Amino acid sequence: MLIPVVLSGGVGSRLWPVSRELFPKQFLPLIGEASLLVQTLQRADAISGVSAPIIVCNDEHRFLVAEQLRQCAVSAAAILLEPEGKNTAPALAAAALQAQTIDPAAVLLVLPADHVIQQPTVFAEAVARGMQAAETGHLVTFGIVPSAPETGYGYIQAEAAQDSAQSHDVLTLRKFVEKPDLETARSYVASGDYLWNSGMFLLRADTYLNELAAHAPLMLAAVSNALAKACTDLDFIRLDAASFAASPSDSIDYAVMERTHKGVVVPLSCGWSDVGSWSALWDVENKDSAENVVSGDVLLHEVDASYIRSESRLVAAVGISNLVIVETTDAVLIADKDRVQDVKFIVKALKNSKRDEATMHKRVYRPWGSYESLVNAHRFQVKRIIVNPGQQLSLQMHHHRAEHWIVVSGTAKVTCGDKEFLLSEDESTYIPLGNRHRLANPGVIPLEMIEVQTGGYLGEDDIVRFQDIYGRNE
Repeated sequence: MLIPVVLSGGVGSRLWPVSRELFPKQFLPLIGEASLLVQTLQRADAISGVSAPIIVCNDEHRFLVAEQLRQCAVSAAAILLEPEGKNTAPALAAAALQAQTIDPAAVLLVLPADHVIQQPTVFAEAVARGMQAAETGHLVTFGIVPSAPETGYGYIQAEAAQDSAQSHDVLTLRKFVEKPDLETARSYVASGDYLWNSGMFLLRADTYLNELAAHAPLMLAAVSNALAKACTDLDFIRLDAASFAASPSDSIDYAVMERTHKGVVVPLSCGWSDVGSWSALWDVENKDSAENVVSGDVLLHEVDASYIRSESRLVAAVGISNLVIVETTDAVLIADKDRVQDVKFIVKALKNSKRDEATMHKRVYRPWGSYESLVNAHRFQVKRIIVNPGQQLSLQMHHHRAEHWIVVSGTAKVTCGDKEFLLSEDESTYIPLGNRHRLANPGVIPLEMIEVQTGGYLGEDDIVRFQDIYGRNE
């Protein structure tokens, strides 16, 4: 049985301000209309003989994963929730242990959730090429034939790597090497022995776990305990926090692949990118005659070799070259295209200053829908609220604020104190401070509302939940 394992734990800080901690790049439609996670799920689903996927993500993203699974009509075999980030090796260990409860001889196709593959048919052929090696106990990794001396990727040294790119060879893995400087990267590409490290793997669950037992036994013990003590929460499997915390943090490469004698490489040329920076996104997107990538409401004059993205307003540029300009509702990034890896320092500064721009957008997603702050001033705030069909907020109350609700479209089912009633378009109601209340959408179209909050404190932590179908009051 071939089971995809989708690792969705990243935060994509180098694609700030579009990618943020609570809504990172794998959930965004950066290329095309579908998100990177949905593209990954669809790409895996199209492979012959594949079973339902196992997805590993963190607790904060669980409802985003569930919603995007629903949107693309893919049912997961399991959604495992990591209590904290421990890199990829423990995440795969949890998935491998879970896969063995489905099929003790399961082969796992390990895929990061945030990669782009422009030729999925070629990728599927490479998976088929590696299956026999994986089934017979090898740990297969996919090496990308380099198109340039890239310094943003790690490399894999393999026997005659590039000469075998179009063949059916499965090559012996010699070693992994870290991201090189430019001169070293040029020498790697010139040698023909090096491939980009894609971070994708094909391996039997039992083979990986046996190698982990040999090379990282403390990790395997901790993750095994975390899964044994896990609890079911709605459609999620929540790994035990204390047990998982005892696991060392390490990547699959360091924990296993660099130490095993069972590693092999399948060379691959399929239009792959890890979309790890704005320049990487520029590389894979369609460009105009001046080598610009443009998205949104953008007006240019004598601009070339630039990436310019607008999400909420007109962005105009004149006489610039080789820049990245990204506009969102609350932030604008301007960077030299050759320095975009350093965006992570901006994110670090925002976090050190405890600024919300590091973690969330103006539009914040919740399991029931989303809200967006339109105006935030002294003693009042205006929000736009979207409640998805059939969903409802928790039964709750606030100590410090009252609320006015105005229905823009759809139908609202309102609980306020001991009353329950419906509101239609252009109708409104008042929720006094301290009253128990709930908002629900009983209809078949999204409910859109304007909420006006007034009071001495308007923070999101002024919520006391009494009942919640998503388990957030526990």
